[in-house]
Amino acid sequence: MNPPATPPAPAPDRRFPRSVYGAGQDPDARFSMANERTFLAWIRTSLAFVAAGIAVEALAVVQAHWLRTTIAVLLVLTGIAAAAQAWLGWTRTERALRHLAPLPSSGLKLPIAVLLGVVALAVLVGLLVA
Repeated sequence: MNPPATPPAPAPDRRFPRSVYGAGQDPDARFSMANERTFLAWIRTSLAFVAAGIAVEALAVVQAHWLRTTIAVLLVLTGIAAAAQAWLGWTRTERALRHLAPLPSSGLKLPIAVLLGVVALAVLVGLLVA
């Protein structure tokens, strides 16, 4: 008689990032996919802010050059903050899902909202001055 076959050892998890996938257990795929969709929504938002910054500068919507450049830079910075929110939010949420922990809140939502408010105020000033 042959001895019973031992099951093969599981392959090491090589998914990126290891800081997320290296611990805990795989959550329900629906939750991970919802987290992915939220990540992609933040990426689209980031891209929209960057495109708006480029458009403000290229189309010269505001006549005052210094104000137009300030608005464009603020929009691009908001896009960068939204991209950071996408990544940080995805990793923190995925880690929480893997450890069955409460879902984290976002620390960048308020700064992004404030930046957008400043941009809107600057655009309003630029339109009124013109």
